[in-house]
Amino acid sequence: MDRWTEIALLVHIADAGSLSRAAEALGLSNAAASRHLSALEERLGARLVERNTRRLYLTDTGREFCGRARTILADLSDAESAVNATALNPTGTLRVTASLSFSIHHIAPLLREYTQRYPGVTVHVEAANRYFDLIDNNIDVAIRTREFEPDSNVTIRRLGETRRILAASPRYFAQHGFPKTLDELKRHKLLIYTHANNPNELRFRRGEETQTVSVTGLLESNDGQVLRAAALDGMGILVQPTYIVYDDIVAGRLVPTLDDWDLPHLTINLAYPSRKHLSAKVRSFIDFMAAHFQKMEYERKWTAHFGPH
Repeated sequence: MDRWTEIALLVHIADAGSLSRAAEALGLSNAAASRHLSALEERLGARLVERNTRRLYLTDTGREFCGRARTILADLSDAESAVNATALNPTGTLRVTASLSFSIHHIAPLLREYTQRYPGVTVHVEAANRYFDLIDNNIDVAIRTREFEPDSNVTIRRLGETRRILAASPRYFAQHGFPKTLDELKRHKLLIYTHANNPNELRFRRGEETQTVSVTGLLESNDGQVLRAAALDGMGILVQPTYIVYDDIVAGRLVPTLDDWDLPHLTINLAYPSRKHLSAKVRSFIDFMAAHFQKMEYERKWTAHFGPH
């Protein structure tokens, strides 16, 4: 028998003075209510309810137990209310990790809106160009550019897709010209991101045509912001995801080149530890980011071609 139902039944009997009304309040049949009451009395080894022809009433032992039972049920109700309140009003520290570039361009600008909407949440952003173990490092949500997670205990939610493009400043192209072919890239100054897969080997596709170009960099870095700053300063041609340089291209600070060719696209995902019930703070951030990406149409923008140069 369900102990919580037994306890609740006794309290309802005390209030209603009737087994049938107590059963109705709990959605039980009279027979089921009678079995619950008998099971409670048998388990406690005491008679809790006396019956006469007109009504039920509690014994002294029953009244003492009922008083404590009311306290227990009230505490349970308070606990459930607290959980429901937390679900509606997320609280606590939310630990988020992403690359420095993504943190600067696509997390930091949203923090004011997010924290105004969820003032009970404190956000900790761990900006790092490496993939932390989420569970060992107590990370709630990670933003990553890989299509799957090797750990089956990690769930992913797709945010969008982005191209990787070649771009440099107008000053650089004014001095060195635009490469007309992929082979001409070898004569240009390249800015290479060392955390990319095979960073010195660029695999291009245009329709059914594919071509691989081996390159060396004038500058190499493990951080996209270093390469972006160097490109803006006219040092060379960077190879970076569109999400890092899109605003620079729209503003004319950087100009794409060889844009009719495609490098392998990147998938941007939210990754978080798999749980049956996500905490309210994690759910709120995941939904917030997904809604923002959809509203801004980032995938459409970041997978578009800018035209030949």
